[in-house]
Amino acid sequence: MLPKFRRFLVLPLLLLASLPATQVHAQAREEARLLVATEVLDQLREQRDQVIPERLLQRAYGIAVIPDVTKVAFVVGGRRGSGVMVVRDSKGRFTNPVFINLTGGSVGWQIGAQSTDIVLVFTSQRGIEGIADGKLTLGAGASVAAGPVGRAGEAAAGVNAEVFSYSRNRGLFAGVALDGTALTMDNKANGSFYAKRGVLASEIMAGNVSKSSENVRRFLRAIATSTGETATSPATSDAAPAGAAPQAPPANTGVRTFPMEDQAPGGEPPK
Repeated sequence: MLPKFRRFLVLPLLLLASLPATQVHAQAREEARLLVATEVLDQLREQRDQVIPERLLQRAYGIAVIPDVTKVAFVVGGRRGSGVMVVRDSKGRFTNPVFINLTGGSVGWQIGAQSTDIVLVFTSQRGIEGIADGKLTLGAGASVAAGPVGRAGEAAAGVNAEVFSYSRNRGLFAGVALDGTALTMDNKANGSFYAKRGVLASEIMAGNVSKSSENVRRFLRAIATSTGETATSPATSDAAPAGAAPQAPPANTGVRTFPMEDQAPGGEPPK
């Protein structure tokens, strides 16, 4: 038995010794989330005709990938998942990833459970600003619609939406309606991954806080390949503030989607 005064000294030391291991474990969890999100993008590209239209991805303000969204229902249904998101800075580059949560629910007599991969494509700056502020409710904070499918699909033909949503379940890929679903920043995951307690999404999106791990680079390469661009290193501090997007003339009518505001940051996508 340790003397009483020694117990008082040993306990704080044990707690301090456990902190690095806890932080490493948390970072490993978020690294794994990035890895799974990368796999989702890679697998979607292999589905040939059942993919997100390239022109839509090329003109996106932001892209979010939420793997393994679980929907469990018994009388009252609900869904929850954790994923990762990147947005464009003022130079058209995709920023460091931010970690997000997706939650939603429905009411009715439902029994069942399923796991689905969700991909969200943001076509307007307003949606990006909403999530950067901490929470965005699809259908309320930003209009959402089931996205068109197919490499040759027109990005916004006849559709008035700021977010296009997609799902993949048991190999089947299609647009999906997600009205009422909430996106929130996973502040705990962001703090752990970037080793900065209380880090803001705006700091990450602005490039003021960054991390260049192998899984970050893989995810950005997967984004670049999906959008037909050249992968770049995570944005640095010369990037614009959170949610900033290339300036462009205002649209004439309807929702100001990315194809209307700017043909694509850095250049016009091939037709």
